[in-house]
Amino acid sequence: MIVVTGGAGFIGSNLVAGLEAKGLGNLVVCDVLGTEDKWKNIAKRELRDIVHPDNLMHYLERHAEEVDAIFHMGAISATTETDADLIIQTNFTLSRKLWKWCAEHDVRFIYASSAATYGDGDDGFEDKETVSHLAKLKPLNPYGWSKHLFDRRTCRIVHDNRNVDGEKLPSQWAGLKFFNVYGPNEYHKGEQMSVACKLFPQIRAGAAARLFRSNHPEYQDGGQMRDFVYVGDCVDVMLWLYDNPKVSGLFNVGSGKARSFKDLAESCFRSLGKDPKINFVDMPQELQSKYQYFTQADMTKLRAVGYTKPMTELEEGVRIYMQDYLSKADQYR
Repeated sequence: MIVVTGGAGFIGSNLVAGLEAKGLGNLVVCDVLGTEDKWKNIAKRELRDIVHPDNLMHYLERHAEEVDAIFHMGAISATTETDADLIIQTNFTLSRKLWKWCAEHDVRFIYASSAATYGDGDDGFEDKETVSHLAKLKPLNPYGWSKHLFDRRTCRIVHDNRNVDGEKLPSQWAGLKFFNVYGPNEYHKGEQMSVACKLFPQIRAGAAARLFRSNHPEYQDGGQMRDFVYVGDCVDVMLWLYDNPKVSGLFNVGSGKARSFKDLAESCFRSLGKDPKINFVDMPQELQSKYQYFTQADMTKLRAVGYTKPMTELEEGVRIYMQDYLSKADQYR
């Protein structure tokens, strides 16, 4: 049995699709479906169970002998969420409970961290596991801080001979620092959807794409840089980790190549057979002090442990997303 928390969410539902395509059965999704269309993310899947997060620990105890791995993708992922107590309860406390349970039951544990742990990027984007390196990072929002807090706790356990307050390591563990992920099944995310997803209806309607003006002298309008990574690449990394149970660690998951928002917008237009039209708008005041102007995953560590598959180029990933999903009547994977 494989349990995917957040399995009806964006990355989680794509992972469930990848696990199913790999021929793996007994898939269990843990998530809150709500009253809107999030259920459509998993509507095509054959699932053993769907478990509410409030019942997860009880479910795991009942099926402890069957669980092989937990992919913990569930989280409050909104970078604009301000309820820090709720964020900690969901992103840190539950993660710790699952870590301990996996360690006690010899179950593999792969969890979603985030590039938001790097803050403004002044200390680089290198996925070191040392306690001293992690202590230097300064996330810009409660979401990034909650992910960083768990990374630090995890690496403290690893650093201190696998035993902190009686805590041990699962047989395999991996924390994945996802960068700017885009692709199908993100439609429920509202303002947290990728820029590519937000631009699609504007471009299809014949309007100009709207991008933020830059407030940084080193970056032109639209020249702000991000590591945009196609969700299929994130799934491939997780499937590879499942196939390589001896690999553990904290790893960046990005394309490894920073591209501008202007590059992204132009790729969207060209994927839909249109000439690029871009207008620039002022960045909201509340975002200006928390805005990252450059992110780029250092992929050296993941490559060093044996992951060799090339990452999807921005233009190709956008083309797949625009033509094979967003342009179709059925946009879901």
